[in-house]
Amino acid sequence: MKLNLPPLNALRAFEASARLNSMRRAAHELNVTPSAVSQQVQNLEQWIGFPLLERRARQVQANVEGRAYLAAVSAAFDQI
Repeated sequence: MKLNLPPLNALRAFEASARLNSMRRAAHELNVTPSAVSQQVQNLEQWIGFPLLERRARQVQANVEGRAYLAAVSAAFDQI
């Protein structure tokens, strides 16, 4: 049986971006470029079918759905 799960890198990029309110700081934490983080978050949003972050100049903020998803992803990472 194959599970249809989002890519782990996309989840890591989203979690760091939402927690830090910055794709630039997330990129620094994950040792990748900000554009790589942005692309991963966009891929995740396409995969789940709705936006998770509100993008603003130099920062991002999780929207209502993003905050709920962040809680679930953070809890899962804590368990791992």
